[in-house]
Amino acid sequence: MLRNVTITLSEEAARWARKKAAEENTSVSRLVGRILEDQMRLSDDYWRAYRQWKKIRHLDVDAARRLSREQAHARR
Repeated sequence: MLRNVTITLSEEAARWARKKAAEENTSVSRLVGRILEDQMRLSDDYWRAYRQWKKIRHLDVDAARRLSREQAHARR
């Protein structure tokens, strides 16, 4: 769900945001939203979840023993 918020910027920051949004063919609102989401992903919570995911034991897959296309699609 998207939320509308009001922000206050310096004239210089607003000018930069309008120019950057125009270069990316988007609105200032979407540009700021994307920047905030990117920052959120850089937060400690994001990286903690990423490290936890990395600890999950991965499947032991040996590509040398994989099925051929024909074997994989053979009807039983």
